[in-house]
Amino acid sequence: MHTTDHGIHVRMCKAEVRFGPRCIFRDLSFAIPRGETMAILGPNGRGKTTLLKALLGSQRLTQGRREAPRLIGYVPQHHHGGENHHCIDVVLMARAALLPMFSVPSRHDHDLALRALDHVGARHLAQQCFGSLSGGERQIVLLARALATGAELLVLDEPAAALDLANQDLLLGVLFELRRQRSHTVIFTTHHPQHALYLADKALLMHEGDNVRFGMASELLSESELSQLYGMPLRRLQVQAGEYQQSTVFPLFGLRKQNCQCPHEISRRGITPASSPGTQRSFQ
Repeated sequence: MHTTDHGIHVRMCKAEVRFGPRCIFRDLSFAIPRGETMAILGPNGRGKTTLLKALLGSQRLTQGRREAPRLIGYVPQHHHGGENHHCIDVVLMARAALLPMFSVPSRHDHDLALRALDHVGARHLAQQCFGSLSGGERQIVLLARALATGAELLVLDEPAAALDLANQDLLLGVLFELRRQRSHTVIFTTHHPQHALYLADKALLMHEGDNVRFGMASELLSESELSQLYGMPLRRLQVQAGEYQQSTVFPLFGLRKQNCQCPHEISRRGITPASSPGTQRSFQ
């Protein structure tokens, strides 16, 4: 079903998915305005990937309603194939999938693929072998491939999984720029609450059972909410370096096993607990 409400790009209304007697999620509702970014968080096995499949239309809802555009750009967590192809050809695969059978990509399709690489700052990778890229570069090329479809809704399954810190920074920078431009609606799953704080306007938290929370990321991703979600103590901190300020999340490993109370305050030079929801940059 396609969205008809002005300004709302994607919506789930009282959605439910069951596999036999097992309920993956139910009574799940949210609406994302055009140009906003939403992060989906939750422990393993809570149905995050199933929800993405339902958004894409590849997983049937047993109850409820889905409203989304026909065309959705998808970036999988794992991509197999294309190791020996040039990056421009990997991006062109998205255009080829839209063509009639036995058709080949035109010069226009090639230009659109280059434009998608430009959009993510990766035109310099066009003639490089996809298999030679770092993990972060691969994810950025796959993001360009999703953009090359012409879709205004992008869905990403744990895009930063298995990336080292430098490659996470590379990918997050590209996604941050997409958010700043407000040119696309982006929905992504993540196990990194700090990524959600950095990138997302909205957040969807998939707690155990029927408890699904949806709201503004800066407000919903509180210490108490995240600690309950992951079953361990976490602290939300405001980090400042010169004029740069960013809200992040700090897991307190080991405290659960020690059966002790979480400290109410953590203070280091340049790191203080966030007493109120913080923002690292402002958006108009």
